[in-house]
Amino acid sequence: MSSIIGVDIGGTFTDAFIADSTGRTWSAKTPSTPPGYAEGFLNALGELAESDGRDLAELLGACDYIVHGTTATLNALVVGDVATVGFLTTSGHSDSIRIMNLEGRYAGLSNDDIQDMVRHDKPAPLVPRRLVREITERVDYKGEIVVELDESQARQAITELRDAGADAFAVSLLWSFANPRHELRLRQLIEEIAPGTYVGLSSELSPRIREYPRSATTIMSTQVAPKLRNYLVPVEKRLRELGFTGALLVMQGSGGSVAAAEAPDRAITTIGSVLTGGVVGCTRLGARLGHPNIVSTDIGGTTFLVGLVVDGEPVMAPSTVVGRHTVSVPMVQVSTIGSGGGAVAWLDAGGNLRVGPRSAQAVPGPACYGNGGTEPTVTDADVVLGIVDPGRFLDGRRTLDVALAEEAIRSRIAEPLGLSVEDAAAAVYAIQNAQAADLLRQVVVNAGHDPRDFIVYAFGGAGPVHCAAYAADLGARQVLVPLGPMASAFSAYGLAASDVVLSAELSRPRTMPMRAAEMDDIFRGLEKELHARIAEQQVIFAKVSYTREVDVRYSLQLAELVVPVPGGEITEKTITALQDDFAALYERRYGADTGFADAGLQAVTFRMYAKGTLPFAPEFTVHDAVPAPAPVGGRRRALLDPEHGFQQVAVLDYRDLRPGHHFAGPAVLEAGTTTVAVPQGFTAEVDVLGNLLLNVPTTRETR
Repeated sequence: MSSIIGVDIGGTFTDAFIADSTGRTWSAKTPSTPPGYAEGFLNALGELAESDGRDLAELLGACDYIVHGTTATLNALVVGDVATVGFLTTSGHSDSIRIMNLEGRYAGLSNDDIQDMVRHDKPAPLVPRRLVREITERVDYKGEIVVELDESQARQAITELRDAGADAFAVSLLWSFANPRHELRLRQLIEEIAPGTYVGLSSELSPRIREYPRSATTIMSTQVAPKLRNYLVPVEKRLRELGFTGALLVMQGSGGSVAAAEAPDRAITTIGSVLTGGVVGCTRLGARLGHPNIVSTDIGGTTFLVGLVVDGEPVMAPSTVVGRHTVSVPMVQVSTIGSGGGAVAWLDAGGNLRVGPRSAQAVPGPACYGNGGTEPTVTDADVVLGIVDPGRFLDGRRTLDVALAEEAIRSRIAEPLGLSVEDAAAAVYAIQNAQAADLLRQVVVNAGHDPRDFIVYAFGGAGPVHCAAYAADLGARQVLVPLGPMASAFSAYGLAASDVVLSAELSRPRTMPMRAAEMDDIFRGLEKELHARIAEQQVIFAKVSYTREVDVRYSLQLAELVVPVPGGEITEKTITALQDDFAALYERRYGADTGFADAGLQAVTFRMYAKGTLPFAPEFTVHDAVPAPAPVGGRRRALLDPEHGFQQVAVLDYRDLRPGHHFAGPAVLEAGTTTVAVPQGFTAEVDVLGNLLLNVPTTRETR
């Protein structure tokens, strides 16, 4: 019997999902174990085995693949727990990472912060000056060597950096993406002088034009690569000792996984791995349900994550910002704020109530956990408001202390504001929902989309608790809580449902229309690279497919748009169609008549993806729907919507529901490791796969 497992490590909880070849699926949720996240990873696998009445060795022995979303690289960058990197660059360009091409003044900042020039400054350089060395060499924009590499100087620089404490080397030479020969030679020299030291080359990690983001990407990847390797090697060793003989894959920010053995070589691609699982899951489930346009919303213990699926594909971004430094690798576009279930509610200096971004995390956790936490959180408010049943948290494995939640809210929020505890909890609940709705509008409306064209998928431990409120505020018409009792582990499903996806790219700026033969040569080279890397994954694929795209801009502009290139032979017609597609995309993005064809076009960066489809993927059993009212197990006092206040609401158990069951709010649906709040005016029904579909009342669409 074959099976596939997805494990998603969050800041507060670690989720695991398994599907086997008989169509059975189940999930597990355990606390994360910072800083040793590997323990939480193995605990989640043990919980899966225990839920099925097996020991862990038996479970792993029948598993073909484990797809792992890890926080190791992102956390390392955020907290600065990274390798000491020596940086080698072309003579005369060592200050590029300090000047930052002006990006340091605005990258990662809001418009208000950008305009507040007095209060902000550039971030600290990624590498201190004492660990930077210039190397005499020069390659021109055509890839021709103008000045040969000074190997004697290079050896001296490498030795100095090694002796200064560098335990990894990042190499980013000018125009190396046009000709990597000098970077490749520097790696050989480093391996001779400092054997066993990790080396990151810009020509492999980010072969794009624009010096600073290419160098920043190379440095950050090199900083976290040893950390990722030191995490994955013992994890895989332990899995082998427990009887796992399948493939360990690691999720990437690009929306696909990669073999664990290769992941450290391109460590920077894994920084968004824990963010993208949910979007991938939405894409897969949406294809099954006929939902091409989806707003993916995931509220975990620490963060609220939002992504988009448009026309059946995740919305991608060619680059992202981490710690105010630009990372030039393609990633699924996910927006996030610190507004999860563990988000701390607090009063600022002006006495205004705030929620997040700081989180109580797994330890000590919300006050109601009873682990010593004294600060009120969103989860504490949910308990006080009667939405979350304190006796059924984590499917009854943990009992929450209502008195501790009330005391935290009373002492920190209610008394200072002159409110009752319940009114203060309602205020925390309302702010959490409003913050979530604000982020949704930024992602959906600011991108030019009509929310009424999208269905909201809500998951994570706290997503179903709050989804009705933020979806109604957005103006969406429907909300789907996927997989019923497994909704809180839906991101882990997304990992298990992912394919292996590799990307390769090359900047080769060309004025359009460029020669068809030249574009064809570029893509053939990228395909050859991807073909070799696919073979190194040591996985047998059901099929391998390739897709192509080009970053195109109007001449003299700085920003490009990603334009797909269809498969098949590239001809002059392909080039003409590419230009027409760019013009149409530009007007859709920026408005009618905003294009300026007289400026001409430039093709800047050429990119290919190789997708290796795994032979086994999670499938769900389809059941006949028999329309009938859902059985109500009882009633309790709860506040699901501040507009209606506290009410006696129906209490339902997801385990009692069948496809076709329907009910109306106000109600709460207990779903094991999450709770679905269904306010007054909403209706709900269970579909043939066991998903819960909420219908937003039309009177609330424009709220």
